[in-house]
Amino acid sequence: MFKNNKTSLAIFTAFAGFALTGCGGGGSGIDSAPVVTTPVSSSPTWTAGVFEPSNDLKNFCETPRTGNDPFNNNEPYPDQAGSALYEKLWLRSWSDETYLWYDEIADNDPESFATVADYFAQLKTEQLTDSGAKKDNFHFSEPTEDYFQEAQSGVTSGYGINWAFIGDTADRILRVAYLEDDSPASQIGFQRGDTVLSVDGVSINTNTQSGVDTLNEGLFSPTNGDSHTIVVRSNDGAEKTFNVTAGNIEQTPVQNVKTITTVNGLSVGYMQFNSHISIAQEGLIDAVNKFKTDGIDELVIDFRYNGGGLLALSAQLAYMVAGNANVNNRFYYQTQQNDKQPVDSPFPFIDEEIDYSTFFSTGENLPDLNLSKVYVLSTSGTCSASEAFINGLKGIDAEVILIGDTTCGKPYGFTPTHNCATTYYTIQFSGVNSKGFGEYAAGFTPTPTPQFDADVQGCEIEDDFDHQLGDSDEAVLATALFHVENGNCPIRTAAAKAEPANFSSSRESLIPLNMPEQFTQRNMDLTWPTLSEER
Repeated sequence: MFKNNKTSLAIFTAFAGFALTGCGGGGSGIDSAPVVTTPVSSSPTWTAGVFEPSNDLKNFCETPRTGNDPFNNNEPYPDQAGSALYEKLWLRSWSDETYLWYDEIADNDPESFATVADYFAQLKTEQLTDSGAKKDNFHFSEPTEDYFQEAQSGVTSGYGINWAFIGDTADRILRVAYLEDDSPASQIGFQRGDTVLSVDGVSINTNTQSGVDTLNEGLFSPTNGDSHTIVVRSNDGAEKTFNVTAGNIEQTPVQNVKTITTVNGLSVGYMQFNSHISIAQEGLIDAVNKFKTDGIDELVIDFRYNGGGLLALSAQLAYMVAGNANVNNRFYYQTQQNDKQPVDSPFPFIDEEIDYSTFFSTGENLPDLNLSKVYVLSTSGTCSASEAFINGLKGIDAEVILIGDTTCGKPYGFTPTHNCATTYYTIQFSGVNSKGFGEYAAGFTPTPTPQFDADVQGCEIEDDFDHQLGDSDEAVLATALFHVENGNCPIRTAAAKAEPANFSSSRESLIPLNMPEQFTQRNMDLTWPTLSEER
């Protein structure tokens, strides 16, 4: 447990830098002053198997920024004149020092790669899992400005629409999964379940590259201020045309907080939790306080589109669900890093509010529900910190009932690291719960008859886009409510499965909708920096 005294504050500081990779949003920590060094040489060179310390290569940029950093108290940017080779060599050394599987990275000549981005893309393992899937699917980067904008304020660019691909990967059926509150899309009438027919006059089923480019721009990477025409078919069969303008969208990570009374009179708390980002803390606390006041009997947390984020927030939510009596001084998460990194102390369940601008406790105790059981709604987009929530509670023998689909499978973490205006994410640790379990790279699977460690008691049910989230008749929530009253799963007819857009394999179709890497990966997981991180 995390308590507000000098000893535990020091421990919390040591923990504060960890976050789960997979899908989601993050916060910032305290940035130390940049280490100013002199370039090792005016013309650095690559020698296979020889690695200079990454700190000696950091902040020497091909295009150094000038002026002051608005995300670091307007301190001057740390950038110094360097070159693309300096940036590549920093990435090489940093990866060798911190990557979980550093000994599986091929030490290729950085000069043979045209760009820094091309070089970074291959600084990871190419090995496969036993199932034949890539061992590392969570390797990406994004502009540092975008990282801090979202991490500190929950602001992203777009319309406020969260998409989902439906059916097989060769199908191009794109529907609205949910909307951000008060976003351009919600204000003009988009609704969950709307199916895209065309964008700017181009059919969703186009087979031309120019058409696909139009779809990608209009759907996944619109420029702020630009308007696009999107034609959809709504759930009632009506065709609707929307002209929507992209802008800066403030996320609403906690939505649809309500207490539902079942047929037999049980009170069930429900909340939709979309992302473990720092601004969610207040919404989660308000939700838990409402559920306490309402005296709920059971709790349903809708993680269907939650790609992860701050592990600290996940640990706070787990505490607010379970309470002190159920936590009973056991830990939430234990990191496992490569053999070049020190062994960290276990990450605790966190029972106090956090000032996410500093990662220190405010001293305010969190409310809790003292529940020994929780229902979690899931899809293949349930990832990272959301999976840690499931695993962490299972580690203290809390009963987790999983309703929906198998989760994404991301028992890994990283610290977003900034260099030369780019923020990089590379897998740096895995994690286990208080029982030592963390082998869920294939995801947690809901089943009435668990047989394996990654099986979770529950019901498999397809996402229902024909009803709004929070509607008691929506199939996944209805299944959870049925289980609450009957202790088992209803018999249902299987329907088409939904695959969240940010995990879509649609790029395997004839001419794919190639969502930008920044979009797909940043929405999979937002993490947080270490307190000692340099910018």
